[in-house]
Amino acid sequence: MADPVEPVTRVRRPWALTFFGLLAIAGLIAMPILAGAPDGEKMPDMVRFLGHFHPVLLHLPIGVFSLILFQELGLIFFRRGGERRETTLFPMFFGAASAILAVVAGFLLYHGGGYEDNALADRHLWGGLIFAVIAVLTFVIKAWTAAVAGNQAFYRLLLFGSVAVMGFASHDGASITHGSSYLTDYAPAPIRKLLGLEVNEKPKEEVKNEDQIVYADIVAPIFERRCVQCHKADKAKGRLRMDTFDLLVKGGKEGEGIIPGDADNSNIVIRMELEEDDDERMPPEGKPQVEPHELVIIKWWLDSGADPAKKLSEFEIPAPVQQALKQLAPFSAPAGAEAKPVAPGDDLKSLVAQLSNDFPGALGFESEESPNLTFTAVSLRGNLDDDGFKKIESVIPQLVTVDLSATKVTDATVALLSSAENLRLIRLAETGVTDVSLETLLKLQKLESINLYGTQVTDAGVRKLAGLTNLKRLFLWQTAVSPETIAILKEKLPGCEITTGI
Repeated sequence: MADPVEPVTRVRRPWALTFFGLLAIAGLIAMPILAGAPDGEKMPDMVRFLGHFHPVLLHLPIGVFSLILFQELGLIFFRRGGERRETTLFPMFFGAASAILAVVAGFLLYHGGGYEDNALADRHLWGGLIFAVIAVLTFVIKAWTAAVAGNQAFYRLLLFGSVAVMGFASHDGASITHGSSYLTDYAPAPIRKLLGLEVNEKPKEEVKNEDQIVYADIVAPIFERRCVQCHKADKAKGRLRMDTFDLLVKGGKEGEGIIPGDADNSNIVIRMELEEDDDERMPPEGKPQVEPHELVIIKWWLDSGADPAKKLSEFEIPAPVQQALKQLAPFSAPAGAEAKPVAPGDDLKSLVAQLSNDFPGALGFESEESPNLTFTAVSLRGNLDDDGFKKIESVIPQLVTVDLSATKVTDATVALLSSAENLRLIRLAETGVTDVSLETLLKLQKLESINLYGTQVTDAGVRKLAGLTNLKRLFLWQTAVSPETIAILKEKLPGCEITTGI
């Protein structure tokens, strides 16, 4: 009797996954070659729109690959006998797919303009591309390893390599956004010494007003707070750098940054005085804006010759500039007359860091030297409602700018802002607020800009805003407010620019 023939087990090999994976890799490699050098001026708005999703998408592959890494380490160090154990294929697929989306969005952001001639941005771009390529290759190898029950060593080697590249690329991205010293700014002295960084052990001596150098001690700090974040060595938008005087004069793609003796024709002033919703305005919407008194000081310094070495005592200071300097403590005050602004304490920093877990990228300090906070819901939009905003109730008194546009907040959220006594700007465009919210805003006498575009406010509520004597900008597009009410407001608030879209 013949021996029975054992059935042949067919193993399904992932040829289709391999084909599409290699096709994705080829596309990623070809993308920068075919696109050529970035030129923001030629890019359509759709490129910029899609590119702005990069900060949202990049968290997906970071989280997924970190999870897979920990799972693999667990399988390596906690094996049970000779049993073969491995992670499922789907997380690797999701990680690779999200890496491709994040890199494509980042590529569009890069080509949308503002990162030309930026070595760090270039390195971040290529780091992201390499990570995405390795991620897809790791997924393909994982699929084959699972299909043929092969050795997992090569797959794991690629996985560890992809996570390492991801770490370097992520660090470069954070450096572009926050500055290269972001991780070490508040490092303890022993760690700073270990890293070879300067340790500031002695406080700087107080400089008398008359001995202050106008550019270094007054103007440059304004630029540092408002402009340098986007115009520095690591991130020179428009090829303009404002972190040194020489580079400020040199300018960028549009020529000289400043014209000594002519403030009105200096490019930075022209940009600062554009409409708030203009795409060319500087700083852009969502960033801390140049205050009116700061602009007065900048223009005075430029019109006076923009000398980078002159002391305050060597300038003629008109009355409006003296008043502006008084608002710019500690530079304006006589020695000892005013205390310096209190830098944010450790408790407040810790609280903001904790709240930022719920609101990534939304809550932050106005500057490193200020305890004032800004809140922007650009990345949250329809996901933010009254209950969500209430989570930051403990820091509302520190808020100076709030952007709640296109969120689900109502009058209940605005009521919480009654404790934000220093609030200067609020955007409530396309929200569910009504005239009830205007009663709250009327209590915030430092408000300078209010955006009520697309809300349900009426004449009765808006007319009360005439009591906000510091109001400089009011946006009332697509509201039920009548021309008669606009005329009344313009008469009572002659210094306020009212935009109706008409």
